[in-house]
Amino acid sequence: MKGVYGSACPMIRHMRRPSQFWKLTQVSKAKTEQKETVGGFLSTFFWALVIAFGLRTFIFQPFTIPSASMEPNLIEGDYIITSKYSVGYGRYAADPLPFPVKSGRLFERMPKRGDVIVFKPEGRKEHFIKRMIGLPGDKVQLVDGVLQINGTAIPQKVTKRIGPQDAKYSGAEILVETPMNNEDYLIFDHIKNNPSDNSSVFTVPVGYYFMMGDNRDHSGDSRMTAAQGGIGFVPAENLIGRAEFILLSAKDDFSLFKPWTWNRIRGDRFFVGLR
Repeated sequence: MKGVYGSACPMIRHMRRPSQFWKLTQVSKAKTEQKETVGGFLSTFFWALVIAFGLRTFIFQPFTIPSASMEPNLIEGDYIITSKYSVGYGRYAADPLPFPVKSGRLFERMPKRGDVIVFKPEGRKEHFIKRMIGLPGDKVQLVDGVLQINGTAIPQKVTKRIGPQDAKYSGAEILVETPMNNEDYLIFDHIKNNPSDNSSVFTVPVGYYFMMGDNRDHSGDSRMTAAQGGIGFVPAENLIGRAEFILLSAKDDFSLFKPWTWNRIRGDRFFVGLR
């Protein structure tokens, strides 16, 4: 009997080994699958970041309008989309990361007079958005509020069109200004006989642009130096993109990640073109 039990015990222990091996195999397989899942997620996340960074750097970039200087066309709280390829790639193309261009632009395309451009003024960290008024070599002047380019007055006429209801200066007179390329746009005239309605002649240097806000009486732009509250001439390499359209617009304290703030979205400013 002792011999039987003695011979049976090893058999019982031997019979249990496949079960233990199966459990170890399952645990090992689960760990492998877990590593593959984590690795797959990290790989997907990495490539998603690469694609997003590439799109933001070379194709499109969103911005939010923080001020009233571009009323009545852009108001505070507008979320706009800019195209990078429309102007080429300067040193701020991948901002805040450095872009390997110290001067000039890669695949440069000169913006047209009247384009709305996002840029960084020289010596400033903030992004600005203004209308491109003067090309390199142009002579720009304001006479009694009328824009003159190379000695030619740009036609203006009063319109009965109503500005955005939420515009900070909604009571301003709205004018239609038609530059030389005949693509007209709206401007605000809020203060009659404002000192900024008359200026000296600005000659735009080669490699620079002259920018102005559409809210002419409330815009710090190329008419003033940085010491005067303006931005001066804007270097070509500081251009970032051309504004294409308003994606959406919202009032104060809106956040896409806070559903209780979605009622602050302005229902009349979805996908509004800027060209």
